[in-house]
Amino acid sequence: MNSESGKEDPFDSILMADNRFHCEAYKEGLLEGTRQGLLEGMSHGKTHGARLSTEMGFYYGFAFGWKCLLQNNTDAKSKKRLKTLETLTVLIQRFPHDDPQYATLLQDVEKVRAKFRQVCSMMNVPADFREYVNVAAGMSF
Repeated sequence: MNSESGKEDPFDSILMADNRFHCEAYKEGLLEGTRQGLLEGMSHGKTHGARLSTEMGFYYGFAFGWKCLLQNNTDAKSKKRLKTLETLTVLIQRFPHDDPQYATLLQDVEKVRAKFRQVCSMMNVPADFREYVNVAAGMSF
C-alpha cells in the first residue's frame, strides 16, 4: 500500500497474489477435507456399528434359544448352564445401544465375547459366531 496516496500498489497485489491464492486454497481444502472426513467417519461408524449389533444380536438370540431349551431341565449341570446364559443375557442387555460415546465399549464387548466362549464351552458347541452367521446367510425360506 502506498502511504502517500492511500491506494494499493498494483505491483504489490501481483506479487502477493501467490500468497493470497495459497491461503484461499488452504481454507477451501481444509473445509472440503473436514466435510469428506465427516462423511467417511460416519460411513465407517455405521458399518462397524452394524457389525457389532449383528454380533451382539446373535449372542442374545443364542442365549435366549438355549435358555428356552434348558429351562425345564432340573439337573445341576443345566442349572449351571442356565445361570451362565442368564449372565450373558444381562451383559448384553446392559449395553448402551444408543450412546455413541460409550467409554468402556471395547472392554464390555470383550466381556460379552468371553462369556459367550464360556457358554459355548459348557454346551460343547463351536465358539466362533461367524460360522453360525455364514450358515444362516445360506438359508432361504
